[in-house]
Amino acid sequence: MKGKELLRFETMLACVLVLEILVFSKTGSNFATQGNLFEVLRLSTEIGLLALVMTPVIITGGIDLSVGSALGLCAVVMGKLWRDAGMHPALAAVCTLLLGAAGGGLNALLITRLNLPPLIVTLGSFSLFRGLAEALTRGVDNFTNFPKSYLFLGQGYLLGVVPAQVPIFAVVAAGVWLLVHRTTYGRAFRAIGFSPEGAGYAGIPVGRRIALVYVLSGLVSALAALIYVARVGQAKADAGTGYELLAITAVVLGGASIFGGTGAIHSTLLGVFALAVLKIGLTLSDQPAELAGILTGALLLAVLMVEAVARKLSARPGRISSANVKVTQT
Repeated sequence: MKGKELLRFETMLACVLVLEILVFSKTGSNFATQGNLFEVLRLSTEIGLLALVMTPVIITGGIDLSVGSALGLCAVVMGKLWRDAGMHPALAAVCTLLLGAAGGGLNALLITRLNLPPLIVTLGSFSLFRGLAEALTRGVDNFTNFPKSYLFLGQGYLLGVVPAQVPIFAVVAAGVWLLVHRTTYGRAFRAIGFSPEGAGYAGIPVGRRIALVYVLSGLVSALAALIYVARVGQAKADAGTGYELLAITAVVLGGASIFGGTGAIHSTLLGVFALAVLKIGLTLSDQPAELAGILTGALLLAVLMVEAVARKLSARPGRISSANVKVTQT
């Protein structure tokens, strides 16, 4: 997908987002309020963080199905280090971030060194991380009663208005945006997504660039776990269940090609907010919770169909022009 096509996707998604806001402002109680705006931001932080780091993964032509399970494992480890090991919450948080980076490093090692498909590798780590979380808790242990200083990260408000996790999300979003759109790394990600072999011939260290996106994915998954635990006030083995699918959905809704080579951070953010507004708007409108999943799936399928049609239309002129060239040469 080229830049103009991606812009069309962004415009279409922005229109969907505006339409959602207009509809739910009429049907949802207290939807069109400043408080609800910040609530949307607060509740979409974890999914947003996962979607942000999923974007460069998908741009390189990969996928990471393990982010939700990594969040669950890191949440449990955070609780276990604080409660059972007696660590200070800050030290436990640092160790949790390191664990997340190590989990991403495991994915990177298997993908880059053994040349295994990202889908299969991250499907395996998806089960591995969730299984480890279940083993650490024996399926029933629940970590609660965290210090108020830590819970402020997910439940507190700066100046009494802005949720405490929003500045963290903004910093991560800005950092990933700069990485993808304003550095040579970002250009390398796109080159790898279009053609790994061609990128290698161009002198790009393909293995190291791919490893970077998976380590970053694991690291930010751990950060999302810390915010998740602080927001809900507990850590269980089922934390983050299904989050990987929501993150991928947000990225694809933003116009990133599942074939790699194309994607934008600001487009992903539009996808995240479209999903968040849809879910919260339906809740405030007293609609069935299942309707959010139905509409999300329908919207995703519609985007994929539009992408497929756009690919066919963009390929058709190329074939015609090639034929014309051959006729001219003859």
